[in-house]
Amino acid sequence: MNLKGRDYIETQDWALEEIEYLLDLADRLKDDFKNGRPTLYLPHQTIYLLFFDKSTRTRNAFEAGATQLGAHAHFLDSSATQIAHGETARDTGIILGSMGHGIAIRHDLIPGAGNSYMREVAAATDVPVINLQCDIDHPTQTLADLQTIREIFGRNLRGRRIVVSWAFAPSYAKPLSVPQGLITLMPRFGLDVTLVHPPEYKLMPKCMEDARRNAAEAGVKFEVTDDMDAAFEGADIVYPKSWGAYDLMMERLSLDSQKALAENERACLELNAKYRDWICDERRMKLAKREAIYMHCLPADRGNEVTDAVIDGPQSVVFQEAENRLHTAKAIMASVMRERPF
Repeated sequence: MNLKGRDYIETQDWALEEIEYLLDLADRLKDDFKNGRPTLYLPHQTIYLLFFDKSTRTRNAFEAGATQLGAHAHFLDSSATQIAHGETARDTGIILGSMGHGIAIRHDLIPGAGNSYMREVAAATDVPVINLQCDIDHPTQTLADLQTIREIFGRNLRGRRIVVSWAFAPSYAKPLSVPQGLITLMPRFGLDVTLVHPPEYKLMPKCMEDARRNAAEAGVKFEVTDDMDAAFEGADIVYPKSWGAYDLMMERLSLDSQKALAENERACLELNAKYRDWICDERRMKLAKREAIYMHCLPADRGNEVTDAVIDGPQSVVFQEAENRLHTAKAIMASVMRERPF
């Protein structure tokens, strides 16, 4: 399968067979890494990692992954580039594309901005653009999540159910992209999906439509509820994570005074505080199946989203999940930047 030059911006852009190809390659690259076999598939290539937000796992997965593939990753903090002075996405895409072999971007904090920015960059260059997290999707994270789930439960996931749950955090408006990426990708691979959140924490309408359509096409269930306990009952996989209230996040975009912005942030924090009991604790884990696993993209807000007993307990797979970020990152880069297919 020749994927050279393909952009990886949303998993919705890729066919099922193409994502299967990435997963198979990630498994192979992980085995190579574990057994000390060299994987210099991108010698002397350059990928630019452009970040508008902070990162630990994503940045290190792509920097280390590029090195292990024989390439070099340039880290670019957007605030330290001419982007901070108004350079356009088109100009940035043309320049970086002319100097390297790939561009990867994290731009996740502003609804309606990150995904469109990446697509503007992609339209301006012939080198592949990889989404390191935007406002709509986090497709490198969810690919690693899926690899982890298949390592534990096998490739046939039909009859298994994942719960994508909101969880409390005492902080303002975290991105919606992880839950949105999960509900759109997981049904395509045979998982029943239950999305659970307080009424105010709905996701983007387009992502909900994609999730429903993907579930219908795959012949699996996609359900939405506001009862966290009921959702956990009998689950195989639980993925509780905080995200912002969509309506308040959208309202913020129209505000133009510091006072209004401060009031919006206060409203968000007050709303969060109404749902302090939305925590993944030992009691809730007992509602799920005995062999159920706990997942999180990290960093988890310990003591709020999850208790230490759960995240450090035997059902947690968060570090296996984080480790897989490396191998899926390599699979994506190797597939879209390599001159010939594997």
